[in-house]
Amino acid sequence: MELKNIGVIGAGAMGSGIAQVSAVAGYDVVLQDIYSDALDRAKDTIEKSLGKMVSKGKMAKTDMGIALDRIKFTSVLEEACKDADLVVEAVFEDLELKQKMFKELETLCKPEAILGSNTSALPITEIASVTNRGDKIIGIHFMNPVPLMKGVEIIRGQLTSDETTEIALGYVKRLGKEPVMAVDFAGFIVSRLLDVLLNETVKLVQEGNRPEDIDKAMELCAGHPMGPCKLLDLVGAEIAMHGMETMERDFGDRYKPHPLLKKRVLAGLLGRKTGRGFYEY
Repeated sequence: MELKNIGVIGAGAMGSGIAQVSAVAGYDVVLQDIYSDALDRAKDTIEKSLGKMVSKGKMAKTDMGIALDRIKFTSVLEEACKDADLVVEAVFEDLELKQKMFKELETLCKPEAILGSNTSALPITEIASVTNRGDKIIGIHFMNPVPLMKGVEIIRGQLTSDETTEIALGYVKRLGKEPVMAVDFAGFIVSRLLDVLLNETVKLVQEGNRPEDIDKAMELCAGHPMGPCKLLDLVGAEIAMHGMETMERDFGDRYKPHPLLKKRVLAGLLGRKTGRGFYEY
């Protein structure tokens, strides 16, 4: 099956990024969110992101206009689903919510449509278990920020077909990105390793280490392009916490989120998205 129409569900940072790179790659995109203000922010974010590419000489202004014309914005889920060859779900990282969403997608999408999830930690088989089309469901885990990050995890569920996998791989490659196959266990590869690092970072802060020193140490001594405190602010503290909770459920107490991480989430110190995390923005 040739992909032409892409539906993206959820207009947050990930969803808007997925919509942007899909449109730039030549796909017709419908970006859906139940909140009109989220759609307005997404449109503004996409325009600014493409504008930066134009100003840096990485894209012609006419190509920017063409890409923007390929994206439609809607609050109606059916609009994003009815013509979609591939739907990429990018809603909040909550199993019950994602299962509810996939039940709706199964009803609204055409039978041959592929249903992808951008989940960073929840097993694909578990998400697909509430549907009758496990062969068409696959994990397509983009990294933040989507337009800049090259790698994308591809995760097969227990029932994901070879055809679905090949189509998903082709889609990612057409976006100019590199797919990485990951096994369907909680956290996959990236979140399994990264969330543990971020959780340990919170422990270091509680023990008295300054975020600036932690970041400086990892950047200068370990060669990390971004220190873990900066990274946690970029990812969002609540995303790391939910990742740890998912892995704790499947793998045991050694993946338990640190109490200070939970406190920071409850206090709204999520990072860039709230203006305050380990740093102020």
